[in-house]
Amino acid sequence: MDTQKKIPNRLFNEKSPYLLQHAYNPVDWYPWGEEAFEKARLEDKPIFLSIGYSTCHWCHVMEEESFEDPEVARLINQFLLPIKVDREERPDIDNIYMNACQIMTGRGGWPLSIFMTADKKPFFTATYIPKKSRYGRMGLLELIPRINELWHKDRDKLNSSANRIVAALQSDETERERGELEEEVLSTAYQEMESGFDDEYGGFGGQPKFPMPHQLVFLLRYWQRSGKQKALEMAEKTLLAMRAGGIYDQLGFAFHRYSTDRQWVLPHFEKMLYDQALLIYAYTEGYQASGKEIFSRTVQEIVAYIEREMTSPQGGFYSAEDADSEGIEGKFYLWDFKEVKELIAGEEKANDFIRFFNLKEKGNYLEEANGELTGKNILHINEQLVLTQLLKYEKIRERLFKEREKRVHPAKDDKILTDWNGLMIAALARAYSVFKQDKFLDLARQGANFIISFLYGRQGLLHRYRDGDAAIKANLDDYAFLIWGFIELYQANYQTEDLEWALKLNQEMIELFWDERKGGFFFAAGNEEELIIRQKEIYDGAIPSGNSVAFWNLVRIAHLTGQHKYQEMALEISRVFSQRIKSSPSIFSQFLLGLTALLDPFYDFVIVGEKDEQETDHFLAEIKKHQLRNKVILLKQQGDQKIASLAKFTTEYKKIDNKTTVYICKDYSCQLPVTTVDRMNEALKSE
Repeated sequence: MDTQKKIPNRLFNEKSPYLLQHAYNPVDWYPWGEEAFEKARLEDKPIFLSIGYSTCHWCHVMEEESFEDPEVARLINQFLLPIKVDREERPDIDNIYMNACQIMTGRGGWPLSIFMTADKKPFFTATYIPKKSRYGRMGLLELIPRINELWHKDRDKLNSSANRIVAALQSDETERERGELEEEVLSTAYQEMESGFDDEYGGFGGQPKFPMPHQLVFLLRYWQRSGKQKALEMAEKTLLAMRAGGIYDQLGFAFHRYSTDRQWVLPHFEKMLYDQALLIYAYTEGYQASGKEIFSRTVQEIVAYIEREMTSPQGGFYSAEDADSEGIEGKFYLWDFKEVKELIAGEEKANDFIRFFNLKEKGNYLEEANGELTGKNILHINEQLVLTQLLKYEKIRERLFKEREKRVHPAKDDKILTDWNGLMIAALARAYSVFKQDKFLDLARQGANFIISFLYGRQGLLHRYRDGDAAIKANLDDYAFLIWGFIELYQANYQTEDLEWALKLNQEMIELFWDERKGGFFFAAGNEEELIIRQKEIYDGAIPSGNSVAFWNLVRIAHLTGQHKYQEMALEISRVFSQRIKSSPSIFSQFLLGLTALLDPFYDFVIVGEKDEQETDHFLAEIKKHQLRNKVILLKQQGDQKIASLAKFTTEYKKIDNKTTVYICKDYSCQLPVTTVDRMNEALKSE
């Protein structure tokens, strides 16, 4: 955008890349804050709340079509008080008004467009609104005057609508009938996933298709506990199909946001940090279950992308890369057939490469709107995907990648979010535990150090860092996901400081977000800005809910510390949300992972020995071979007084005969300690 002759609005001083994208709009945008609401009250105007994020394609379309348009801007400025919100900076605001949109319209998405009163009550909601009316959608040029007319002539009608929506939002949060969750809910979730599974192409449902990695992890865990081969087959087929599809960047690695078709070929091109984190986790678990080397390779490739494109100099992880470059969605990723031919001419296996990656003279990339070929190609694989096949073309892939690097890159959203960084730290640490690649642990450690150094201080934990500025009080997801990261870091490398951080943050999370009256965690802290409702989230969508992750964390922390109160708290969460989960278990797949940790055997290991010594490493390697689904490991080193203070039950645990000693408990029943790997394996086999 040429900003030289444009006058900036109030978003000019914001840090959010999304808000800054709108800083030169002729719309007189306000950031969310009391100044905007006070002015709306003084001028007696309704508020136009527009919520989006920097890599959202249709947000770009609406900006270019309407918010850059002087005619639309004039109407907005004359009749409305416009507020812009970055949903990734303020998920608490986004959650409330997205729920309102879904209640009013039956659907949601971004950009999210809300018309509301100065006391934050919505009376009209929509997603993308065109400039002019078309395809049954009223355009802004017609809608804004209509809103203004109703505001001044039929205010009671708008207020009545707003009050009904707020009542509906509040009723969704009232206490429901509590109950216990039994094993039946796991089998019901599996049956729902099986009935929705696409046997031909993998994944669930028709189109568009989203990766949903926590559903795949649930299937892998369900296969382990039930022996149902179909669960493993569904997860494997989906993981292979996604890795072979256009949803995966075959040249530069990592996954695009979702596939617009059933076949995983035609992606929506943005790349999100949270997708990469959750998919690292899923492919790691897929490798453990199947031993397929292509899954290991996929993890390595995603991590290579994260290190290359998404890691700040200080070690934090950036949020996203845009779908668009040079104003065109996908332009960076698409190829002309002739262009590829000329670039790889003379290369051994050049023609095989073209066939393998489905490149066509007339193109293979269909225009989403009309289904017609564009003349462009996206690399994807139709053949059975195995690593040896893929590696044949590594030299050509590198040549095309280097050529693509010369293009104009998609914009990067370089804000660093605590919650998404927590997911990435957890995923990298988990991958290190399985693959033992030092780079994975180093990146996880750098990410954790960044959060503690730049986003934690006297104000407690903060949500967003960008351009030297840390701001916005942390929400439940920030705490829960970061705690998950520290638990995985401790289980990967047994540094006591990681366990200390997990427990410290867990205690803060309980103090800030726990509902003492009804149970469960609120999304926002009670001492923060007053919103129209204080919500609790449990649905596991593209990102798992904070309650689901906190539930799983609490179970593991109960075992790590020996403090039963944390397991009681986890049980209380399961009771609070039991009726909602029973109604459709498959959409709470992350929560169900925690539930299996309550319902299935759980193993507690305390190793009294020295870190990185041969005996200790031998025990750890053997424990890993047993692939126990639910376990925690504590390492108590000589002279380390902290572990005994964090886990008091280990106070009397000592070496026997000055040998590395392992104490094993299963479901609160402990065995005699062992000092040899053979004795440990015998003890585990007898279970």
